[in-house]
Amino acid sequence: MGPFDELAEELGALEARVTDAIFEAVRHQMRDGDEEAARATERDLAKVRRHLARAIAVLRRADDGED
Repeated sequence: MGPFDELAEELGALEARVTDAIFEAVRHQMRDGDEEAARATERDLAKVRRHLARAIAVLRRADDGED
């Protein structure tokens, strides 16, 4: 496992935590009846999750190129 692969693994764990946080935040806002805020929260945090997924892919490709 290369150094970038390790970082990719760490970001993967962070991505999972962000996914959990999205679910919890949206669930809480929906329970409070604030659907508009829930949609905004999901949209904004989903961007974070997508950026993490892209970073993971770049790191994995970088490690593959070092072999």
